[in-house]
Amino acid sequence: MSKPPLDRSVASKATELTTLLLMLAVLVLVIAELPAEVFSPESKSFFFAIGAVGVWRYSWWLIQAVRSVWYNRRVYPRLRAEADAAGAVAHPPELFVLCTSFRIDPEVNFRVYDALVRELVDYAVPTTLFASVSDRTDVDLITHVLDDHGWPAHIEVRYMFQKGDGKRSAMAEVLRAMSRRLPAPGSLLVSMDGDILLEPETLRRSLSFFQADPELGALTTNNSAIVIGNDATCEWYDLRYAQRHLVMSSLSLSNRLLVLTGRYSAFRADLAVQPEFIDLVENDQVEHWRFGHFKFLSGDDKSTWYWLLKNGWKMRYLPDVTVTGFEELPDRQRFFASTTDLMRRWYGNMLRTSGRAIALGPRPMGMFAWWSLVDQRLSMWTTLIGPTVAVLVTLFVRPSFLFAYLLWILFTRSIATLILAWQRGRFSLLWVPLIYYNQVWGAILKTYVSFRFNRQKWSRQGISAGEPSDPLAVRRQRRMGHLLHGVAYSTLLFVLVLSTGTLQPPDRMTLAIGQDLGNQQQHGAENANRWLSLMITDLPEGGSVTLPGGHFRVNEGLLESLGQGQKVRADGIVGANGLARTTLAISPGVAAHILGPDGEPLDAPTDCATEQSCVLTLGQDHLSLVNVRLEIDADPIMDSMATTDPNTKEPTGTQETPTDV
Repeated sequence: MSKPPLDRSVASKATELTTLLLMLAVLVLVIAELPAEVFSPESKSFFFAIGAVGVWRYSWWLIQAVRSVWYNRRVYPRLRAEADAAGAVAHPPELFVLCTSFRIDPEVNFRVYDALVRELVDYAVPTTLFASVSDRTDVDLITHVLDDHGWPAHIEVRYMFQKGDGKRSAMAEVLRAMSRRLPAPGSLLVSMDGDILLEPETLRRSLSFFQADPELGALTTNNSAIVIGNDATCEWYDLRYAQRHLVMSSLSLSNRLLVLTGRYSAFRADLAVQPEFIDLVENDQVEHWRFGHFKFLSGDDKSTWYWLLKNGWKMRYLPDVTVTGFEELPDRQRFFASTTDLMRRWYGNMLRTSGRAIALGPRPMGMFAWWSLVDQRLSMWTTLIGPTVAVLVTLFVRPSFLFAYLLWILFTRSIATLILAWQRGRFSLLWVPLIYYNQVWGAILKTYVSFRFNRQKWSRQGISAGEPSDPLAVRRQRRMGHLLHGVAYSTLLFVLVLSTGTLQPPDRMTLAIGQDLGNQQQHGAENANRWLSLMITDLPEGGSVTLPGGHFRVNEGLLESLGQGQKVRADGIVGANGLARTTLAISPGVAAHILGPDGEPLDAPTDCATEQSCVLTLGQDHLSLVNVRLEIDADPIMDSMATTDPNTKEPTGTQETPTDV
């Protein structure tokens, strides 16, 4: 780890200003390019997927936010007063501290143990400090800290050297050592990481809650970070802590949490030395229909949480007690790759544990906490609906809908940022894009991990586990994971394609186009007469024929087919408005029935636009032509095709231009 900064890490003012200017530029571009038709009835599929699903997701998030405010403003002050009153008259008879360090920078290590010993001196309770260290230099450093503090008589230090196979075995060793000491009733255990800096009065203000509530099994605190990295990295960590604060506060209203964070959590010692508790910490495992039996590598905080949840113990989050972690990405030069590695590990721990917690049902945890676990499983798929539909609509309906989606992102994530900032006590514009990154890329990673959660890796310790030792079995498992993941997302994509109308069953026009394209391969030209006449006479009264992009030929055959007593129902013909324009190559006979934008007969290539449309006259009926380019092109081959039955190849009528239809 590089040399850490002294204070809590946030983005610089220059970065915030640059982000503001970029967001304003994007907003101006989006508003300028926002299509008028985005609010038309044709946009209902877009708004159903983006809006309706968004309302559902943000309604749940708003419920979490309201519960968080209620807990912090109404419930927690009463709990704090009770804890302070209880802590003023009673302390635990004994305190155990488990601090696990693995190759921590000496400067960080010194600051952590100096703050910890200072807290233990101030708390003045008989304490056994179990320092789970990786090498002898840690012992020398802790000895130096104790020298500085005069070797307090009420603090006993015991060193446990780690095996290098992960944090779980180190924790289990310490817990067994604790159990052999037979903790006195009411004793407490503080479990913390070796890179966590305790603020003054952390122990006094957190452990008093156990004296106030005998049903409280464990608690955890608020977090902040001293980050070694660029501004994006600093704000990424702080954003995660802001989101954690909101969710933890909301869940604590139900006396339950979704994790007992390994950075700093406190437990009743008589629970932590239970053999089942120790075994779950060391050997937590799962039996899966595809992966078989495999042990968990990391996620010890999920194991301790699950044991307390299963046994019905209360848990509590303390928003006014903050511990500070020294954070650094595995590779500071690769933000995307490093955050991906971290999220994949965190989400793997979540998914490996949440399934069995959901199976417990609402009884041991309450309906809200239980549904929060279920929602973790649902949200990783529902979050992907918005981006997927935006891509579908942009590609196959209107390219300009991309700007509508960008406007939706800016609006919703800005509101979410303001709510988080209100509760966190600080604001950063970088949170707006980072929220979207965490949500969408996080959802993709969750779905990825959900089909491969046996694969585990701990980048800091350089260890991995979960896959078979046989390379053939590994390849087989990975291929099956790819297949199941592909099938699951393809199913979601298929449902969205159908529900948004991007993919529809072929109508008469589509079938006619297909048949004419087949004729085109035989005759060397594309004739739009037949299917265009079908649509003009088939539409509901007053409708418009929508043409695809491309180059089509129309001649007197269209006039003849419409002149056979069929009623003209359409009021207009609308071409494609995008990269692929609609061009009609019309014969001189058809051109004689068209008036250009200036109201004069057509005699040259013309663009018929929305504001300057052309008019096709069919007897008493007039059809407007919009978003269509007209080119006059006499084509004798097309003229003969237009009056030939494609099945019999025999002439069916004359090619004279009718004077009236």
